[in-house]
Formats: sequence, structure tokens, C-alpha cells
Amino acid sequence: MNSIAINGINLAYNRRGKGTPLMLVHGFPLDSTSWNETVPLLENTFDVIQPDLRGFGKSTTVETQYTVSDMADDLVGLLDHLGIEKTALAGHSMGGYIALALAKKYPQRVSALGLISSQAAADSAERKEGRYKTAADVAEKGVGVVVESMTPKLSADTRVQAFVHDLMGQQSKPAMIGALKAMAEREDYFSFLSQATCPIVLVHGSADALIPIDRAKEIKAAVPSARFVELQGAGHMPMMELAKETAKALQLLAV
Repeated sequence: MNSIAINGINLAYNRRGKGTPLMLVHGFPLDSTSWNETVPLLENTFDVIQPDLRGFGKSTTVETQYTVSDMADDLVGLLDHLGIEKTALAGHSMGGYIALALAKKYPQRVSALGLISSQAAADSAERKEGRYKTAADVAEKGVGVVVESMTPKLSADTRVQAFVHDLMGQQSKPAMIGALKAMAEREDYFSFLSQATCPIVLVHGSADALIPIDRAKEIKAAVPSARFVELQGAGHMPMMELAKETAKALQLLAV
């Protein structure tokens, strides 16, 4: 992987393919390798950039609290480094929250926005409290508490479960804690989406046990112009469970 120094961290990334720039933003608590089965199906259409978000994969993090907007700033810094003025942007789960933050703060940098297994609503008070409790548990007991609780929620496919179980176990405590707190404090993006001018593509598995498909349907109802692709039988990891179908949906971002 390549790496750049930005905002007090080292941000790692891969880049492959040719065509329209497409940045793929991974979910929690994974890293850029979660996209690896889909990228080969995209690289003939897109110049694909796969960053490891701060703290995850090969990227470093900071101990001070940060926001999803700060994580979006990291990605814009990467675009600047690569000389990319405008990119299609697709975020998975937490990556969708960061993509939304980036698109709102830097609308001129986003040609099209994809939300995969994600949502636009902010956390409820109960959900926010739960994230802070999980962060405290990780600080006290380690990342295993998240690994064991999240593995069955990410996918019912045993192959995918084995992959994400191992991948989550490789992530650091500071990354998980920082990301949990950042997600807890994120804003609601429905108002932004209703006014957004770039094309929006929603991709969601019908069997998602972590973020129900109703969350995507809520966005579609609020933004009728959004393209909505429902992947039958897929859980929270459609880029692995149904890689071909996910890649086909992401082709809609080539505008």
C-alpha cells in the first residue's frame, strides 16, 4: 500500500484501474480489503482509490477525539495528494457516514454519491449511549467484544463471517474507540440529501441484520431521484456476498 502524512496521521491507500475516479470508503470496524472482491469488477470503468480510514488497516490514528468530518478531511487530503479534483464516492456502513460528511462539506469534490448498507439518520439517544458503552468495553476488554458481537450481524454467509471475524480482530483499540465516538456524534443528513445535486445511488441487502433495508427506503422516500438497488438475500456485506451485483450497482456512479 501507499501512504501519505496528513492531519497528524499516516493514511494508507491502494489505487488501481482507469477511468472515472471512484473512492471506496470502508465500514466499521474493517479496512479497505473488505472491497477486494468488488474492485476487480470495477477497475475497467473506474480509477479506484481504496483508503484505510484513520486507525484502520495500515493507517495510524490519534488518541484525541475526532469526528466523521475529520475523517472526511483525511480523504479530501488524499484526493489533493493524488491530484483528483472530483470523484465518485461510495461508502459502506460507517463509510457512508463519512461519505455524507465529505459530500456536504466539499460538494464540489463529489461527482456522484453511493451509500452501501448505510443510513442518513443520526443516532438516537439510546444508540449513542450504546456506542459509548461499547467504546468503554473495548478500552477495558479489547477488540474481541466487538468482533464477537458483530460477526453474525455482518453476514449469514460462513465464508464472509470467517473473513470479517479475522479482519476485525486485526484492528486496533484506538481505532475502534475513536470511530465509535465519531459515529455517535454524527449529524443527521436527510436535509443535506434532499438538497444535494449530485446523483445518489443506494445499495442495500434485503437481509441486512445490522442496518435494516428500511433505512435505505427512508432515503429513497426523501430523495425520489436517488437510484435504489435492493440486493435480494444479501446481508451487511454485499460487496463480498454479491460482488458482481454490487459492482453492477456501483457502475451507476460513472457519470
